[in-house]
Amino acid sequence: MNTSFINRLITTNAGFAALALRIPTAIIFIAHGAQKLFGWFGGYGLEGTGQWMASIGLEPGYQLALLAGSAEFFGGIALLIGLLVRPAALMLSATMLVAIFSVHFVNGLFMTNNGYEFALTLLAVSISLMFSGAGKLALDNVLKQRLS
Repeated sequence: MNTSFINRLITTNAGFAALALRIPTAIIFIAHGAQKLFGWFGGYGLEGTGQWMASIGLEPGYQLALLAGSAEFFGGIALLIGLLVRPAALMLSATMLVAIFSVHFVNGLFMTNNGYEFALTLLAVSISLMFSGAGKLALDNVLKQRLS
């Protein structure tokens, strides 16, 4: 793979603002992914989440639960440690778009009605990180130094 492409992918001048977005967002994504994958934190695990996804027309449910849970869990870990933040944020953005339009949009904006406000916020943060990169205290910065 072209090292100039990788350098552009991991380079960031975002400072501490991106870190302030990364950490809490990563915790939220890791927890939601763990619910889907492992049944932790009151989640239903892959079987239950897959059955629910199939019941709302997202087929094949199990595989989509695996994809969504993996995107959230491993993408959240990537945000937390600041490794390949832009691709992780892209993956998380796509996951939030699917969540918004397949589950929450019909319920309106507010969370009290299972609306899309929370997923929209996570989408906005993910898009912001996709543009800004990891910021300070990130493994992307270590990787960039090693590649230079």
